[in-house]
Amino acid sequence: MQQLLLFLSRNQSLIYKAFLFIAATFLIIYMLPKGGQFKYNFQKGKPWQYENLYAPFSFTIKKETETLQKEQEAIRANAIPYFDFDVDIVTDSRASFNEILNEVYVDSLFAISETAVQRIGNIVIEDVYTKGVVDAIYSYSGDRLIYLKKGNEIEEITYTQLFRLENLKKRVNTAVTNNNAIEVRELLQKILARTIQPNVSLNVKLTEAAIEAEINAINPNRGIIEKGGRIVAKGEVVEGDKFQILNSLKAEYQSQVWSQSNYYWLMIGYSMLVMLVFLMLFLFLKKYRPEIFYNNTKVTFIFFNIFLMVFLTTIVVKLDAKYVYVVPLCILPLILKAFFDPRLGLFVHVLTILLLGFVVPNSFEYMFLQIIAGIVTILTVSELYKRANLFISVGQITIIYIIGYFAFFLIQEGNIQVLHWETFGYFVLSGLATLFAHPLIYFYEKIFGLVSDVSLLELSDTNSKLLKELSNKAPGTFHHSLNVANLAEAAANEIGANAMLVRVGALYHDIGKMTNPTFFTENQVNSINSHNELDPKESAQIIIDHVINGVETARKNNLPDRVIDFIRTHHGTSLVYYFYKREKEKNGEVDENDFRYPGPMPFSKETAILMMADSVEAASKSLKEPTSSKIDMFVEKIIDGQMEQGQFLNANITFKEIQTIKKVLKKKLNNIYHLRVEYPE
Repeated sequence: MQQLLLFLSRNQSLIYKAFLFIAATFLIIYMLPKGGQFKYNFQKGKPWQYENLYAPFSFTIKKETETLQKEQEAIRANAIPYFDFDVDIVTDSRASFNEILNEVYVDSLFAISETAVQRIGNIVIEDVYTKGVVDAIYSYSGDRLIYLKKGNEIEEITYTQLFRLENLKKRVNTAVTNNNAIEVRELLQKILARTIQPNVSLNVKLTEAAIEAEINAINPNRGIIEKGGRIVAKGEVVEGDKFQILNSLKAEYQSQVWSQSNYYWLMIGYSMLVMLVFLMLFLFLKKYRPEIFYNNTKVTFIFFNIFLMVFLTTIVVKLDAKYVYVVPLCILPLILKAFFDPRLGLFVHVLTILLLGFVVPNSFEYMFLQIIAGIVTILTVSELYKRANLFISVGQITIIYIIGYFAFFLIQEGNIQVLHWETFGYFVLSGLATLFAHPLIYFYEKIFGLVSDVSLLELSDTNSKLLKELSNKAPGTFHHSLNVANLAEAAANEIGANAMLVRVGALYHDIGKMTNPTFFTENQVNSINSHNELDPKESAQIIIDHVINGVETARKNNLPDRVIDFIRTHHGTSLVYYFYKREKEKNGEVDENDFRYPGPMPFSKETAILMMADSVEAASKSLKEPTSSKIDMFVEKIIDGQMEQGQFLNANITFKEIQTIKKVLKKKLNNIYHLRVEYPE
């Protein structure tokens, strides 16, 4: 049991990575479509690249989307509408007419008796309500068939058979045949206009239900391909019927109902592919980014972002696949570049797209566009802390999307007549969503404890609390740190390293000197040297402790680990040479470990640059009557000495880059001392 616990404690990092690997694989597989994958890639208008294809099973040919839409439109255009006939309104209208007539009719004023007028009025009412009265205006032609629903009975009539209220006056004139009864006509027109109410209205619910029933009854197929029949020959252009048949075969293949046995094989296949993708990620991190590989927080951060992009894309595809380009996939390389480096950002972006190839339709087109957009993101987004740069880069990414999609459309359709212009709007929305990178970066910094260039910009402010404290307690060290920051930043810019990170690291690399500021030469304001009263070994320990004190101070002030790395490595494992020599002269035998910094040695270009700049700037103060030639020899001697000690063995820096850094440091020191080139006498 103890051995098991010991094994678990020693290998907890690897065990966590194994758990993350398995969990991520299961989550991704859960989101992938549970159907077969069509093993052929084809494009409209392109030749068939494979051998002759024969139908592996019998299947139906699906109608094209445009054909189905036209059939649906035809059904809607020709559908017979349903109208409701209200019998109660007829009864109410007749009763209302008789009542009003009794109230207003005066025998002495009219040539026709009240009974005759009542009879004529009832005839008119009976006539107009024969098929029903309609008042609303519908866009139906007169000969359009309609269904008139009276209770449980349905009668088929033409739309023109319904009576319209504007024809009432004409109908009354026709009913009153006595030419001397003008007053009667006017009376009937007024009374009937008040009493006759529309009793026929369109039954929208029933009409739509009938239309939907007809649409659902549409046969989505237009033919059958028998098993063994040839579908397409090698080299044959995929267009027209061939393209539709291939699409039908692909849809049938992906929507097959899998047996339990097939389903397990399908899951095994998916698992192997997804695991292969994640294995490539782990191998890349272990070989090229070991500092990330051994940091579980950073590995978790990368996996979380991959899962987030796959999750969002899967949700969008399930809702409506045409919105798939709205998902701002370019946020992924942008964020990873902000926290790590461009190469890792692009690598993870490509791996994520490989996973999404199982999810999205038109996978080749999607993968091509997204990879190109990811490359553009990496190439264009620089100095993310400058807000204008992000807007410019998002504009460039959107343009690349539009150009790529337009090119694919031309290849597939051969014209722009049926171009889906709304897709360009999706690309614009994706670009706007990419602008959320800034708040997302801030969120990730708080959750995962990472640091981006935006945070580095904030840390580089010399008015920050910690740097103000350094300038008050150790003004000489603060001035030295500013000089080192300028030298290191210039060198980093010259070789393409992270200049902002180097500058921030340089500003904070000596904060440990605040504990005992007077034991460091740059802070001694008089000729009294505190080390004169100490043993060389004690003095060396105080000097060495400024690294340890610096790390503790940085952690108390919540400085990011990437900045703390500069404090730990800026002296590497070098000797405190001055006190080492004094001890050797005093006692002869000396243990070097008592005078050696704890390390570690620099493990990146940035930390190596700081070591060079720090050593050169500090030692340059000891030069008497500096000249250009002295500075050149001096810089060469210090950096060559560090190389001989193997201080840069763990840093991914080349000899060429070191030579470039030497040139920058020489030039900057000459500018600091206002030196010119020495001319021969």
